[in-house]
Amino acid sequence: MDDTKILLSEKELPQKWYNIQPDLPEPLAPPINPQTKQPIGPQDLAPIFPMELIKQEVSQERWIEIPDELKNVYKLWRPSPLVRAHRLEKFLKTPARIYYKNESVSPPGSHKPNTAVAQAYYNKKEGVKRLSTETGAGQWGSALSFACNLFGLKCTVYMVKVSYEQKPYRKIMMKTWGSEVFASPTNLTNSGKAVLSKDPDTPGSLGIAISEAVEDAATHDDTKYSLGSVLNHVVLHQSIVGLETQKQLKIAGEKNPDILIGCVGGGSNFAGLAFPFIPEKLKGKDMRIIAVEPTSCPTLTKGPFRYDFGDTAELTPLVMMYTLGHSFVPPPIHSGGLRYHGCAPLVSLLVNKKVIEAVAYTQNPVFESAIIFAKTEGILPAPETAHAIKCVIDEAIKCREKKEEKCIVMNFSGHGHFDLSAYDSYLSGKLKDYELPDKKISEALKELPEIK
Repeated sequence: MDDTKILLSEKELPQKWYNIQPDLPEPLAPPINPQTKQPIGPQDLAPIFPMELIKQEVSQERWIEIPDELKNVYKLWRPSPLVRAHRLEKFLKTPARIYYKNESVSPPGSHKPNTAVAQAYYNKKEGVKRLSTETGAGQWGSALSFACNLFGLKCTVYMVKVSYEQKPYRKIMMKTWGSEVFASPTNLTNSGKAVLSKDPDTPGSLGIAISEAVEDAATHDDTKYSLGSVLNHVVLHQSIVGLETQKQLKIAGEKNPDILIGCVGGGSNFAGLAFPFIPEKLKGKDMRIIAVEPTSCPTLTKGPFRYDFGDTAELTPLVMMYTLGHSFVPPPIHSGGLRYHGCAPLVSLLVNKKVIEAVAYTQNPVFESAIIFAKTEGILPAPETAHAIKCVIDEAIKCREKKEEKCIVMNFSGHGHFDLSAYDSYLSGKLKDYELPDKKISEALKELPEIK
């Protein structure tokens, strides 16, 4: 059998999403209304989300059925291949067996459509006409534009200004699928105007763009808000990645991975791969699960585990998560989507409970790893994905040094075809490593709300 590429048939597409909430070591802390300081209910979320997604957000059901109409859409690119990275293994001279789940095969080129099509579907069912959203590097904006086009919805994307300028082709892709795209912050919302009045030259942030998109949805009756990471229902939809991977590893003759790795911004691609495996780890399976982030936005490795807003203008509920503070504006690095100030509450809880470990890398070693992967496996990774690759290479080298035959599995969350300006900066020696100073973190954390 050719074990380079492990494929599943359409008939083997998972029929249900996996919800990790019933299997957590302890329940999530509830989202808090910032005005009343009391836990929020479904009615608090109804102005910006459709009811079916609100139900999924709070569900304690372990398995949630994937509608037939959605399964038919998934078949455009799913099941995605699990690939044995033989050439990378040979290059590294490692006894480790390295696999990557190739989510770059989706039409927009990343894992993001797994939830984008689901969110567009449920909004369409409830009569919504338009979705508003934010995007960092453009992966999410591209995915939601793709999904809205499929289901006949209008789409408005607030794209972080620095990415809007760095990544013009993702912007063009969104517009090709019919979306309107604005560099955030804008003068179209009160949130954007407030930021621009203080700092007209701001590079923007995901927190600011979220504020603009939430305000847009809350002030238009025909519009709902859509988020591409962080929230429980987003993580739920991404579980299809890990569920397929479990089936494919069995076909490859692997009992369970020894190490699971994914890059983390908000946490969706990482959780999508890792969460279906976590029940086995909680039962005692010896398995390391590693979340990888940039040192320029070290949410999990340097942030506190606290209640914070999900956005800069303080329009969202307070959630318990690792955070750098909602006023945090990251430097304009090329890690794109890995620039969010917080992390998914589900991922954060599991990091806090030491079920998941976290590491952080600077840009140049990450891009060096991306080049190695491109030269060995042939695919140009997105800068975000390259963080996971760096960790894979480090762990594979440890296996070589210790002569350990471990199974390492990574989520290849997206290709880098629209990130060539970042590669150009690296190859021409212009890319600068940056580690966020503790002083900047302390300044941003001063504005965290006090919740007792």
